[in-house]
Amino acid sequence: METDDTFETAVRHHDTRIAELGLPIWVGSEPTFTDRQAHTPAWLHSALGDGKEFRAQTLLGTLSRLMPGGVLLRSVGRLYPGEKLPRWNLGLLRRRNGKPLWLGPPDPLLVTKALPAAKPDIAALARTLSDALQAQSWATHCIQTTEGDGEQVWKISTELDGVPEHALDFLLQVQVYQVAPDDEPEECATVELPAIDSVETFLSVLSCIEQAALGCGLHALVFAGATPPVNASLELTTVTPDPAVIEVNTAPSANCSEFLWRSKQVYAAAAEQGLSPYRLYFNGQVADSGGAGQITFGGPAPQDSPFVRNAKLLPRLVRFLNRHPALSYLFSHDFVGGSGQSVRPDERGADALDDLKLALALLEREPDVSPELLWKSLASFLCDTVGNSHRAETNIEKLWNPFLPGRGCLGLVEFRSLRMQHTPQRATAVACLFRAVIAMLASHPYDLPLIDWGRELHDRFSLPFYLRLDLHTVFKALEEAGLGLQTPIRDALLQNEFRFFGKVNLPFGTLELWRGLEFWPLIGDAASPEQSGSSRMVDASTSRIEVRWLPPEDGADPGWLDWNVYIDETCLPLRLEHDLRGELKVFGVRYSSFAPRSGLHPTLQVQAPLTLKLRHPSHTTEYVVKLHEWHPEGEAYPGLPADMNDARARRAARITVRSQERRNRPVQGTDNPSSADTLPTGMGLTAYSLDRRYH
Repeated sequence: METDDTFETAVRHHDTRIAELGLPIWVGSEPTFTDRQAHTPAWLHSALGDGKEFRAQTLLGTLSRLMPGGVLLRSVGRLYPGEKLPRWNLGLLRRRNGKPLWLGPPDPLLVTKALPAAKPDIAALARTLSDALQAQSWATHCIQTTEGDGEQVWKISTELDGVPEHALDFLLQVQVYQVAPDDEPEECATVELPAIDSVETFLSVLSCIEQAALGCGLHALVFAGATPPVNASLELTTVTPDPAVIEVNTAPSANCSEFLWRSKQVYAAAAEQGLSPYRLYFNGQVADSGGAGQITFGGPAPQDSPFVRNAKLLPRLVRFLNRHPALSYLFSHDFVGGSGQSVRPDERGADALDDLKLALALLEREPDVSPELLWKSLASFLCDTVGNSHRAETNIEKLWNPFLPGRGCLGLVEFRSLRMQHTPQRATAVACLFRAVIAMLASHPYDLPLIDWGRELHDRFSLPFYLRLDLHTVFKALEEAGLGLQTPIRDALLQNEFRFFGKVNLPFGTLELWRGLEFWPLIGDAASPEQSGSSRMVDASTSRIEVRWLPPEDGADPGWLDWNVYIDETCLPLRLEHDLRGELKVFGVRYSSFAPRSGLHPTLQVQAPLTLKLRHPSHTTEYVVKLHEWHPEGEAYPGLPADMNDARARRAARITVRSQERRNRPVQGTDNPSSADTLPTGMGLTAYSLDRRYH
């Protein structure tokens, strides 16, 4: 295991190499955290409830102490279909250089002692703020109104230099806030910010508010209303609710060293609130938090985005991702495939792939490709099967989309096929990988044709072994381009232990079982209202297991190749492959792991536990290996796993092995691999050797 120092050194080397190329490639992320011990709707499938807002407030308060000098915001969040009110949206606004942005009264979340019982003098704040704005050449008009509950509301209307387009309206009032569920509500002055276009104007206004608040002797102040503008000097991190998780939209980082620092603060703030980047199931299986961990790339400003500055970059990226499915599946969440949350263009069918080939060819012919033309040319292909661009592996809805007001033309490309990474180091390693690929494609031609993988896409690349091989080809391409990732980063990327069930060591060989990807299909009418919201029903009852057969760990028995693996009486045609350890055999098996309430095949029987038999042509003893879905004895677990080590032990304990005499004495040469169509009904086989034409 690499130390933090060696990892950080490797990240700095990556940043230095990209800086030498003169490529500004900024990176942002959306880490999501859950309460992995909770079983309430808010932490399983709902966006709101169960004290989630208070947890988010405390998380943001911790983050503001780890990243000091900022101002807290309580802006209006997004209104989602089927929800009556917009969701809450908490923010931390800071200067990128670390200098204090706000020295006025803190938000109540940051107040360490009870506020005075006296009600804040909102009238005095209104008068003082009006005077401060006037001193900055703003023409102001201050009026008092009364809300339905009798509370005073002051409205300050302003104009700068007599220009109506520069008019701003501020609302000032006293509102009741509660920092924690058990705390007494307290009255606090609130300033509702108007929408402000420029950072310079906002900073001028903020200075006036700070001066007025201090002049009135306020002990606390809440900022609500519109989200302020940001640029390369001002950053905003937001904390919002999402189904089952709290989502942190981090401010973009200029390089991966900064990304690592920022990620460490976010993970630490979440951990302090008992929030986790992953879930552990009773049987030891590991899943991400439930909200994934998308990463976004762009530039310090929309026009400086590498995808805007270099119109050839995005088409090259589309080609490269098509040819390297490891970037789609190796770091992915469990909801991939044509019905998933990060659909690849080639998962939409042959017709869509053919038209994508044409679109790329037509773009190559254009002498001058504008950002809008680039978006229009590829937006119809970088989406899911019903045209939802938010469920695309490569999301370009914020690249240069003129139909998405306010946030469509930001020069951003988001990678959505990424699970929530368990550590900030692993998240940074993934960011370095994709950032290096972008830098390589921005500085080197890449015009290899798209591959129509057909069934191989979901068969070969559902298996961790082949994904790992493909990742090594990506490493090699980066090295040849002078952008190779150093060992600590590569080691972090190759960690895939949570997909490992365990191994059986026998004198003549070692059997390893790995969890492969399964591409769960939608149930029912995918276009119906029930399937078009934030969650959709899938048939998750099918599992895929990768079987690896290796020489004995001591290497003492050269006859390991003569042993075969069976399911019932079918000999699996394991494929002979090589990796860094040497020779091994690999195969994939799909099976029905449980009976769903609603599924594709109601007549298909459950095929768990998965039972494998190891046989040798000349031995009368066979070994029966079972992978159980639950405790092998059917017992209840004492609770959720305490940690990753506990989860690992439970996964390993689900594998049992015993020896028994074969019913019929084997005849030499009769144990040959049989065809796949003799498998038990419902089981499928997947295994492929790599073909040179694909690389």
